Amino acid sequence: MPFKFFAFISILLTSNLIFSQVEEVNPPDYIKTINFKGNTPETQLPILRLGESVILEFDALNGDEEDFYYKIEHFNFDWTPSVLVKSEYMDGFDNQRIRNYENSFNTYQIYSHYTLTIPNAQTRRLKVSGNYMLSVFNSDNILVFSRKFMIYENMAHVGVSVKRSRDVEFIEEKQRIDIVVDSNTMPFNNPTQTIKAVIIQNNNLKTAISNIKPQYTIGNQLIYKYDKETSFWGGNEYLFFENKDVRAANTGIQSIDLKDLYHNYLYTNFERASRPYTYNPDINGNYVILNLDAENPSIEADYVWIHFSLLPIASLKNKDIHIYGNFNNYVIDESTKMVFDESRNVYTNTLLLKQGFYNYKYIVANNKSIEEGVISGNFYQTENNYKVIVYYRDLGARYDKIIGLGEGSSVNISN
Repeated sequence: MPFKFFAFISILLTSNLIFSQVEEVNPPDYIKTINFKGNTPETQLPILRLGESVILEFDALNGDEEDFYYKIEHFNFDWTPSVLVKSEYMDGFDNQRIRNYENSFNTYQIYSHYTLTIPNAQTRRLKVSGNYMLSVFNSDNILVFSRKFMIYENMAHVGVSVKRSRDVEFIEEKQRIDIVVDSNTMPFNNPTQTIKAVIIQNNNLKTAISNIKPQYTIGNQLIYKYDKETSFWGGNEYLFFENKDVRAANTGIQSIDLKDLYHNYLYTNFERASRPYTYNPDINGNYVILNLDAENPSIEADYVWIHFSLLPIASLKNKDIHIYGNFNNYVIDESTKMVFDESRNVYTNTLLLKQGFYNYKYIVANNKSIEEGVISGNFYQTENNYKVIVYYRDLGARYDKIIGLGEGSSVNISN
């Protein structure tokens, strides 16, 4: 009996290990500016239609021109491993070397810029929709970083509208998402079990609301009109700076200094939660690589030390404050942490970022969760982008398809 008990516990622990959700692996310090390219200059949330190309770019700042290899894996809607084998979701092979790279040109910081396009000669096609993870390894087969991406089929129409919260307590601070899913080509069998929706605010997968089931149906329409279940804090517009001309003061930059690399000192920011909302156009946390004098910013944009500063207020004392944005895939770690400078009476931090236009804000980290509104505030008027991904697994099917993608903005928010 004891042996059987321990065997059972062992199997249970192993099962939990095997089927746990996969997380993205963050890169080491010498890997910078990881982004998915799409049909716009700014980095994309990688949700692509089946048959479209996936383009991943990144820089290696060690100047070694080292070899990198990639692998692609398929996952269920909840980012647990799929049961599909590679031949079921891929034509060709992965675990191939990334062959396309160029060295930086006319920059103080030497780097190699790598570009991976899928499909390519080795990985000819991704055959099914769903969740994918693209992992990059070095020549010693050590994982360097990984990034999630998604492929959808246009089998359903996904209507997205943004409303104010119906909860009076949060009516000035939250936005809720209403969804209508319908299709003329496929019946939704047992939708409460087979259909799942994920809502993403400002391309940030880390704060996505997942596993949302239809509230009710009207014919072949699936209706989602929840309040709390599909509500997000409104947040505030992102702060921004631009240094496309590294030798001159641009938007948001107070002063410039050249040492081993250029240093850009931003204007000191302040707490906005206690102040009235002010509309300020942004790109919802994103960034664009730019160089005013370059034909190809990918290899001609330089790396610059950006100096951030934030005025303290009493409520921020002893808080864990971080710089937050898509420039590092919304990661918070020691590199993004603000440190109080007693001599200047401000919180400061310095990040090495490639030239361009950047959105950022300050958040408070609290027990592995983040509070965006403590410093920036939460306002229902804030312009936010929302994407809704709809997954479908028919009864007896072996993987989760993505059957539709919808998008909406709070620019025309209604009651």
